[in-house]
Amino acid sequence: MARQKTTMTNTLPTTDIRPARWLHRLCVLAVCLVWPLIWVGGLVTTYDAGMAVPDWPATYGYNLFLYPYKTWLLGPFDLFIEHGHRLLGAVVGFVAIGIVIAAFAKEPRRWVRWFCVGLLVMVIAQGLLGGMRVVLGDRTLAMVHGCFGPAFFAVCVVAAVVTSDFWWRRNDSTTMGLPKIGRGILAVGFCLIGLSYLQLVLGAQLRHVQPTTRPGIFAMIIMLHVMTAFILWAATGGAWLRLRRCGDLTLSRPAAGLVGLVAVQIALGIGTWVVNYGWPSILEWVPGSADFLIRAKGFADSIIVTAHVATGSLILAVSAMLTARLGRERSRRRNESPSDDSAITKQPELAVSSDSVPATVTS
Repeated sequence: MARQKTTMTNTLPTTDIRPARWLHRLCVLAVCLVWPLIWVGGLVTTYDAGMAVPDWPATYGYNLFLYPYKTWLLGPFDLFIEHGHRLLGAVVGFVAIGIVIAAFAKEPRRWVRWFCVGLLVMVIAQGLLGGMRVVLGDRTLAMVHGCFGPAFFAVCVVAAVVTSDFWWRRNDSTTMGLPKIGRGILAVGFCLIGLSYLQLVLGAQLRHVQPTTRPGIFAMIIMLHVMTAFILWAATGGAWLRLRRCGDLTLSRPAAGLVGLVAVQIALGIGTWVVNYGWPSILEWVPGSADFLIRAKGFADSIIVTAHVATGSLILAVSAMLTARLGRERSRRRNESPSDDSAITKQPELAVSSDSVPATVTS
């Protein structure tokens, strides 16, 4: 009689518990709100509108939600985007409160509940940073505020992943015969997060350059920014090539999307340089470059610059989503085992260091 092997896993039986649907929906809503919030925040910096409203948390003495809408909608554009940025940030804060309430009401996993609390703390901290930037008029705080927003966006995306059906996938979808996901490819995911965030920090230093910054330091930051962009592009290409054979489109497709996003980001970076500083010397051969004029705060030019900022945040968020999914799928494939000792299958491991996947051996 065959002896049955049992393995403890981190999955719960389907009959015991169900995922909190409303928690996942609120996390998705937060993701859908935070990226437009980053766009509007980018426009605030692009148009130098950060001080269009000189007081905080009030708006010219009015309560944030009671400021006359006609003055806001029909007033100057810098006032429109600055006050709109505050209103949208407040809405995100309310959604974060709803996420915490839904987590403690329905979410069975303790670590997810406290993860949601951390998300709420982050959005409060981001609001305080924005307010202190206005009250103190500090450009350094503006840079920190700009770097903290994409990190919060990435955390919202991870929250949406850990509350999704992907995370709750049951054993009815077997992974037998698929290559295991090794530590190497998981480390690549964390490298993508680190590189994409380093790009955001370097870009923030260029956008919020201090008056005392020396030309040599500014040139060095530019070179690091450009070099890191191409290193990130190569890393995303390597991750996609490795994940093509993992047998899961929820992993390979985001990796392919990252390759395209970084390519778009590089193109937007070139456009940002052109609209801010003119055509680079290596691109003087492009027709019309000699007659190009830099226009301060032109609408199309501002959209290019802001799109460059927003796409950088999107790259960080997708990298975080991919890494979270990799970690979950690695745990799932590692824990799944055959039910009978008479048929034990040794699965190949998907590792960064291997050039090819070894054949499956059955004993």
